[in-house]
Amino acid sequence: MAIVAALHESHVQAAVICAKESGLQVRTRSGGHDYEGLSFSSSVPFVIIDLSNLRSIKIDMKTETAWVQAGATTGELYYRIAEKSKVHAFPAGVCTTLGIGGHFTGGGYGNMLRKFGLSIDNVVDAQLIDAKGRILNRKSMGEDVFWAIRGGGGTSFGIILSWKIKLVRVPPKVTVFQVAKTLEQGATVLVHKWLQVSHKLDKDIFIRIMPVTVAGTGNGNSTVRVSFIGHYLGRINRLLPLVNASFPELCLQRKDCTEMSWIESTLYWAGFPIGTSTDVLLNRVPNKVFFKTKSDYLKNVMPKAGLETLWKVMMEIGNMRMQMSPYGGRMAEISESETAFAHRAGTLYIVQYTAHWSEGSSEATKKYVELMRKLYAEMAPYVSSKPREAFLNYRDLDIGSNNTDFEAAKVYGAKYFKGNFQRLAEVKAKIDPHNFFKNEQSIPPFPSF
Repeated sequence: MAIVAALHESHVQAAVICAKESGLQVRTRSGGHDYEGLSFSSSVPFVIIDLSNLRSIKIDMKTETAWVQAGATTGELYYRIAEKSKVHAFPAGVCTTLGIGGHFTGGGYGNMLRKFGLSIDNVVDAQLIDAKGRILNRKSMGEDVFWAIRGGGGTSFGIILSWKIKLVRVPPKVTVFQVAKTLEQGATVLVHKWLQVSHKLDKDIFIRIMPVTVAGTGNGNSTVRVSFIGHYLGRINRLLPLVNASFPELCLQRKDCTEMSWIESTLYWAGFPIGTSTDVLLNRVPNKVFFKTKSDYLKNVMPKAGLETLWKVMMEIGNMRMQMSPYGGRMAEISESETAFAHRAGTLYIVQYTAHWSEGSSEATKKYVELMRKLYAEMAPYVSSKPREAFLNYRDLDIGSNNTDFEAAKVYGAKYFKGNFQRLAEVKAKIDPHNFFKNEQSIPPFPSF
């Protein structure tokens, strides 16, 4: 293994050409997290191309656009936008240490997706290094490749160097809020109601739920606490009547809400205390923890029986948290084939399950991975099916693994990309017919007969 810490675009080009001539596989990392470690590990000889030093952000307020290199983080992007404007933003993840290169290629979603869609819905150009070492932009790569790298995972097609994004306009003040309930306080009934309404709310409102296991009131008992965390592109006086008209059961009150600037809200969503300096957005080092994540999509409202099953297994796992985020709004207006990201109209919620542990032993890892697989199996009756869909950026090797056989790749390809998988494979055959860029869940070239 070798690591190329590129300081210039030409270093990436040279690394690609050298690796190809030497028969080495390439792994590309932008500097953020990677749930299955495919950006820095391989079972065959390989080279890591580390883009974390390529992190420039050039903002043009006249055109309301920016060129962002792949090694920049979401936090750095948010910080630089706020330096230029108090009424501009960009829709991307709430984690502030995400590497832009990988985050966007999987779609990129955050708390403004119901208003503005995904990150890729606001990308207008890109720079990509192909298997020949050429630097291509949208015009020279062609619309098919530009389509594919927006939601199809860029590492199958080349190495993303940078993205040109269109900034979005936000009000000077936004509102954040949080209401938490345990099972004993009626969380199940409240979540069931939330499932019925939150994807239908005004586009400016985003309410995520985050259930976590916590200590119960009895000796040695545990319970689940569900936090309803909200983001509104506007002020409290407008928010309260909107929420209370459609979701009065939440009993949202002024004391639960805080008005702040958009940049301050990025800190709130990242878990920093109110009043924290925005300088923390420049911290590129994520927290280190052992965890296993899986994902699902809901096409229908989960019945109370499904929620009760979920709570039961969560308490069995113990160190368990999850989140459900509503779609609807702008997400339902964009065609499944508009970009490679296919989970659009008809999708009500995206679900992330996460077990975490502090022990570094193989026994602990095996224990929690098996418990997560049990949870995943238990939830099967309540989530999408044929295929059971999954989110690419919550990478999960359990759903299939192969980088050369087209028929085997169709299994995980259908889950990540639905009906877009074949077109992705056809694009792959055009730009990388010899399958140089590959990993355990990459897209193989469409076979020619």
